[in-house]
Amino acid sequence: MGKMGFFSLALFVAVFAIFASPVLSRTLPFTSKAALLDVASTLSKTQDLFSLNSHSVLPSKHQVRHRHPPVSPDSSLSFELHPRLSVRGTSEKDYETLTLARLARDSARVKSIQTRLDLVSLDIKKADLTPLEVEFEEQKLEGPVISGTSQGSGEYFCRVGVGNPPTQAYMVLDTGSDVNWVQCAPCADCYQQADPIFDPSLSSSFSPLTCETQQCKSLDVSECRNGTCLYEVSYGDGSYTVGDFVTETITFGGSAAVNKVAIGCGHNNEGLFVGAAGLIGLGGGPLSFPSQINASSFSYCLVDRDSDSASTLEFNSVPSPDAVTAPLVRNSKLDTFYYVDLTGISVAGELLPIPPSTFQLNDNGNGGVIVDSGTAVTRLQTEAYNSMRDAFKKGTKDLASTEGVALFDTCYDLSSRKSVEVPTVAFHFGNGKELSLPAKNYMIPVDSSGTFCFAFAPTSSSLGIIGNVQQQGTRVSYDLTNSLIGFSPNKC
Repeated sequence: MGKMGFFSLALFVAVFAIFASPVLSRTLPFTSKAALLDVASTLSKTQDLFSLNSHSVLPSKHQVRHRHPPVSPDSSLSFELHPRLSVRGTSEKDYETLTLARLARDSARVKSIQTRLDLVSLDIKKADLTPLEVEFEEQKLEGPVISGTSQGSGEYFCRVGVGNPPTQAYMVLDTGSDVNWVQCAPCADCYQQADPIFDPSLSSSFSPLTCETQQCKSLDVSECRNGTCLYEVSYGDGSYTVGDFVTETITFGGSAAVNKVAIGCGHNNEGLFVGAAGLIGLGGGPLSFPSQINASSFSYCLVDRDSDSASTLEFNSVPSPDAVTAPLVRNSKLDTFYYVDLTGISVAGELLPIPPSTFQLNDNGNGGVIVDSGTAVTRLQTEAYNSMRDAFKKGTKDLASTEGVALFDTCYDLSSRKSVEVPTVAFHFGNGKELSLPAKNYMIPVDSSGTFCFAFAPTSSSLGIIGNVQQQGTRVSYDLTNSLIGFSPNKC
C-alpha cells in the first residue's frame, strides 16, 4: 500500500472512531458553548415573592364559566394551568425555606416512583404486599399498599369543573398517575383544600359505577359495596384516597364539557396534596384522562413556578411545527409512564462520554428515562450525572463556588454578579435531534441572596427522570398517535 493509501485509510479510521464510538467526547458542529443567566432579574423575582402577602391567590381570572356543550372525541380541549404558588401562596418565611420544602417533597415523589417500578420489574404481586385497611361508612376496604407517585411535589394545578352544574376546584396535574379523583362529601376524613369539597348530591351527572364495568376492573385495587365499585389508590409516602368510583362530567376553562369520565369520589383522603381538591391523571393507563377521551395528543406548558402567570393544558391540539421531537417509548411492564429515547447529553457543545445504553429501557422494565410533570429536579443515573457535573464545573472555574444545598452538590455564590455565562446543556435523542436548555432551567436560585445551584441530581436507580424545572417555559407535547414527545421552547 502506498503512502497516500495508508494515509487515507488512517484518516478514515480516525474519523469513523470519532463519530461511531458512543463513549468518546466530541465537539458538536454549530453548537453554542455558553448560555447567559440573568442573575439580577432572577434574584429580584425571589425577593418579590416575600415582599407581598405570601398567602394571596390569583384574582378573578381563575373563575370558570358554567355551561358548556359536550365535546366530541376529536375536539381540541384546553384547560387552564397555574403554578401552585400563585394559587396557594406559601407559609414559608423566605425563599431558602421554600426551596428546601420543595426539594423534600420532590425526593418523596422520586422515591415512590422508583419503588413502584422496582415492584413491577420484580413482578411482585399485589397479594404479596402489606394490606392497607380503611374504614369506609362502616365497611372495611382492604387492599395492598402499592407504591405510586406522591402528590407532595404537585407544583402545577388545573382549574377543573366537576359535575353538573360544575363545582370549581384546583387539581394536581400529574403525568405519573392514571386514576382521576376528587375529595367528596360526606367526608369521613378529608384534608384541607383551597375550594369547597365537592358534593355529589348537587350534581345531576353523578353516576356510581358497578363492579362489572371495565372501569372498575381496570383499577389496581377495588372492592364491591351493594353492587357499586369502591376504589383505593395508595402512595409511597403513606398518602391515599378511598371512596366510590363513579362517572362525572368534567369541564375545563372555556372548553366544552366531557361527560361520563371515570373518577374517584374520595371520602377518605390523607396525605401531602398541598391544598388541591384532587388529581387529574395524565398517564398512559386506561383510566387516565387522555385514555378515557381517546385523545390523539395532549400538551402542557409549565410557566415559571415563582410567577403568577398561567398557561394551558391542551388535548387534540396541533403540535407546534418547530417542536424538537423525540421517540416516545413505552414500558411493557407498566403503561403509566412516558419514556423518552434519550441517547446522550452535551455540555458546552461537547457530547459527554456516556454510553447510550445508560439511558435505555430494558425488557424487564428497568432503566429508561421518563418525562414527568410532578418531579421537579431531573434525576440522572449516577454515572451520567457525574460526567455532566464534572464537565459543567470545568466550564465554571471563574465562578465562586459554595457549599451544596440539599440534593444539589454544585452551587455558586453569584451575589456580586448581574449576569453570568455558563456552559450550555443539551439533551440528545435517538432520532438525532437535540434540545438545548435555557440557562435558567438548570442554574436556579435556592435563596434570595445569590446562591444558585446546578439543578440536576444523581440517582442510584437505573431510572432517569426529566423534571419540571427543566421543562419550564417549554410546551411539552405527547403525540400518542405517532409515539413522539415534542419540546417547543417559549410556547406557553
